[in-house]
Formats: sequence, C-alpha cells, structure tokens
Amino acid sequence: EEGVGDLCGPLWEGRGCSDCPPPPQHGRVKVKVKGSAEQEEAKRQERERRLQQYQSAAQRARSKRQDGELDQEALDLTAEVLIINPDLGTFWNFRREVLLNMEQEKSESERASLFGGELSFLERCLRVNPKSYGTWHQRGWALHRHPLPDWQRELQLCTQCLQQDGRNFHCWDHRRLVVSEGGLPVEEELDFTQRLINANFSNYSAWHYRSTVLPLAHPHPTLPRQPSPHALTHEYELVQNAVFTDPNDQSAWFYHRWLLGRADRDESVSCLLVDFIEQRVAVVFTRPVHVPADGAGLVLRVDNRPLPLSWSPPHGGKHGPVWVCELPPGTLNVNFPDQTVKVTWGRDGGSMECCCTDRLRGEGWCRDTATDQQLFQGDLSVQRAAVLEAELESCKQLLELEPDNKWCLLTLSLLQWALGPLEGEAECLEALARLSACDPLRAAHVADLRSRLLVQNAVLRMEYAQARVVTLARKGVTTLCHLDQFLLITHLDLSGNPLQNLPPAFRTLLCLQVLQADDCSLEAIEGVSGLPKLEEISLQDNLLSDLCALRPLTLCVRLETARLSGNPVCGGEGGAAAVRALLPLPLDLLT
Repeated sequence: EEGVGDLCGPLWEGRGCSDCPPPPQHGRVKVKVKGSAEQEEAKRQERERRLQQYQSAAQRARSKRQDGELDQEALDLTAEVLIINPDLGTFWNFRREVLLNMEQEKSESERASLFGGELSFLERCLRVNPKSYGTWHQRGWALHRHPLPDWQRELQLCTQCLQQDGRNFHCWDHRRLVVSEGGLPVEEELDFTQRLINANFSNYSAWHYRSTVLPLAHPHPTLPRQPSPHALTHEYELVQNAVFTDPNDQSAWFYHRWLLGRADRDESVSCLLVDFIEQRVAVVFTRPVHVPADGAGLVLRVDNRPLPLSWSPPHGGKHGPVWVCELPPGTLNVNFPDQTVKVTWGRDGGSMECCCTDRLRGEGWCRDTATDQQLFQGDLSVQRAAVLEAELESCKQLLELEPDNKWCLLTLSLLQWALGPLEGEAECLEALARLSACDPLRAAHVADLRSRLLVQNAVLRMEYAQARVVTLARKGVTTLCHLDQFLLITHLDLSGNPLQNLPPAFRTLLCLQVLQADDCSLEAIEGVSGLPKLEEISLQDNLLSDLCALRPLTLCVRLETARLSGNPVCGGEGGAAAVRALLPLPLDLLT
C-alpha cells in the first residue's frame, strides 16, 4: 500500500503538491494545445483502444454478476471499468458484493490485506476524479470493513487532498468521518483549520469545518451545540482580523453570524383561543409542529374531561404554528362563565387553560407575553448583550473605514435589531436603507428583512398597549410574517404596502373583523378565504382583475361590507354587475 508521502508521486502525479506549483483550479481558462496530425491520430487510436477495453471489461463484469461469479476476476474487471469511469454506481455495488464474498473465512491479516489493496485502488481512482461520489463512498465503506484501519494515515491523505483543492466537499465530508470514527483529537482539527484560514481568509470550507469542531473541542457548559464563552473570545478576534483585512469577503462574515448564534425556542404552547359561540379552539405554538390526525400529543379537556378531536392548521398542510379544532355543537356554553378549557401538549410542552373572559364576543384566551426578549431576538440572542454591544462597536469602526460595505451594514442592522428592536428601530432601518442602496441586486431581500422588523415591532407595540389593533399602513411592508402572533387581532390596516397577495397563512387571523388593504398592488386574496369573523374589508385601488380573484370573499360568512372600487374587475361593461352577482351584499356597500 502506498504511503502518504507517495501522494506527491504516483497518486497525485500531474496534480501538484505542497512543494510543486498549484494545478489549475476554479475560474481558470484551460488552453487546448493542438499537436501535429501524427500526434492527433495516435491519440485517437489510443482513445479507441481504451474504449474497446472499457466496453469489453464492462460487458464481462455484467455477465459475471448475472452468473453470480464473485471471484478475483470479477474484482479485476470492475477495477478496469472504474479506473476509467469511477462514477458508475452499479459497478461499485458489484465490487462490494465481491469483496464481501471474498472476506468470508479469511483471517484478520488476510482481511487487512484485502481491504488495504482496495484502499490503494481507490487512491488511483481519486487521481482520475477527486470529486467522485462513488469513490469517496467506497473508501468510507472499505475503512469500516478494514479490521485495523490507519486513521492517522487517512487524515494525512485528506490533508494532502485539500491542499490541492480546498473546496473538495467530498474530502471534507470524509475528513469528518475519519475524525469521528477514528476518535482523533478535535483540538488538532482546530489547528488545521487555523492554518488554512491564515493562508486564505476566503476558504469558506475551512470556516464551515471550524464551526463544526469548535463546539466539540470547547463545549458550552449548558447550551447544546454551542462553544464556550472562553473559546468565543479567540474566535471573535480571529474573525475581526479577517473582516478588517478583507471586508468584502463573505466567508468570515458568515462565520461571524454563526458565532453570534441563533436561539431555538423550546417547543410549547404560547396561546390558547376559545370561541364559545362558534365552538372552536385554536392553539399557537412557539414554533411549527406536526399534530397527528388523531390529535395524539395535543389533548383538549373541557371541565377536565378529555375530548377526542381532530386538529388541522387553518391554512392546510401538515406543519404549522397554529392548529384549530371544531368542537361538537353544544360542547361549550357562553352562559357558563366557570366552564374551563385546557390544552396539554406532549410531555414537556406545557399546558394552558382559560374560560370565557369576553362574554360579549363569546371568547376566552390565554397567552404568553410576546416580549422582544422571548419572541424576536432569536436570531442573535444566544450571546450576552455585552458581547453584542462589543461586536456592534467593531462594526461601527469598520463602517467608518468602509462606508459602503454591504456585509458590515447587514451585520450592523442585525446587531441593533437584537439589542433592542424598538429602541434601535430608526438606526436599524437606516442601515437597511443604506444596504439596499449598496446592493441593489438584493434589494428585495433587504425589503423583506425590513418588513420583518416592522411586523415584529407592530406586534410588540400591540402587546405593550394591550390592544387588538395593528396598523402597518404605508410602511413599505413587502411580506407578512409572524402571522401566528396576529391570532387575536380584530382590526388590521395594511394600506399602501406593495404586498401583491394575501397568502394562505393569512387564514390564521381567526378574530379579524375589519381589514383595510387599499392600494397594496394585490393580485390575489386567497388568505381571506373563510375568515370566520371578517365583517368589513376594503380592497380599493388594487389589481384584482377577475371574479376568480374575488371568490375567497364568498366564503366569509359574516362579511357585510366590501369596498372594491379601483380594481380592474369592477371596470368595463358589466364589471360592477358581475361583482354584485358574485357577492350578495347590499348594493350600497359595493362601491
């Protein structure tokens, strides 16, 4: 078996090494040098000979597999085929069948020789195609079958391979397997990534690999999959060195975003809404969940009596943060103020209980307080505020040197957002506006980030005011998010925003009574379909062009007022008459 030192010899001949000029890689133009007529003819004949040899070996290998001949000749035939084309999965499968048959009744030393030879053959295949899925998969399989695998040697092979092409993700995956299966020290892997990053700050693969080994080498005492605070101090210094050296390189910025962390909220019930008149119960979770059709895991009790029910998201699908069930008639009674409704989710998801607190509307609800700390700091809330403030100050210093750097502007806005979405709203919106101007190709993405901030802050203001009214008129909102937090609102004003449509998730607004969405460039309003309490809607000056676009309104059983003027569907000959025929509302309510 060839040693790792031989990688600069037969195995990687022609591909370069650490002591040789680097081979051509991504982004380099290959120049084809045309030889003489005799040379071209010789090459053509050689290609023809190899093709015939390849086809003959492939045919004979297929025949042997059909006949069940799992012998040395079959192994040699598959080698002839795979050394020319290592991407044929069928022949790798046949080769594994042969090896499994040959290893039976062999001693440990004989098995070591068998799979050692296979590893040598695979190195030859990697010379043909270093990014062959089949070859790398076969190598991992052979290492698992080898009775005494040399994990250190395998690690050195990966190092040599990555020196040739640092973006060979097959090799990176194989290296992770080697470190994990071989029980090799992850601290040495940190040093390895440090060397690669110091050599090239743009090595995104090295940054990514570092993010996988850092929590293993320095685990956080309480947070899973997070590095310790002490380790983070060095990492922030490393990434700041990178971004101040080359502020426009995205690799270090992505790693910086990972360092700042993202908190995953525990899966639990955050809101319970009970409609005692409509006999309906809605449950909001802290994150999207799946509730089986039989309701297993989500138990509803009325006066401590469990009811077998079927749950479904209001907008369809199998996952969602909001789940609704319709109760049998007479289950709830608005005249019984002491009647209790309780839901329990799983073993650790907690429970919520409420009674009819608003007899006028026939509703009762209970919810967690949607403070900014609990709901809307999940993007960067893992780290302490002091860390976030220090990183914010570093971004401000860099922005003074690079005022149009898009990565710095993005990170600055996210840090201000995390430290205080309401207090820092103006600064955050200013940074996003500058970002949109600096990076016009991603202006739509920035607009969605801005919309997310505005919607979140609208929810927070609603919470602090203890109101059920949300106003987002003329804010430039391009997308509607966090609609699960709008479950309890009764009045919503979206006028003057370029929304284009009201998505199916809009059906989450089970308590909505009045909706204003004038001048929103709306082409579809599918999300209002079946809103159970919608009484008044204003859709003036939109782009609703035909009756099909208005059909969702016919499913709103309580709808009394619909203002539709300024839409193409109402214009033209017979347009208004057709709308009146579709919507059996009082004529003076259709303008």
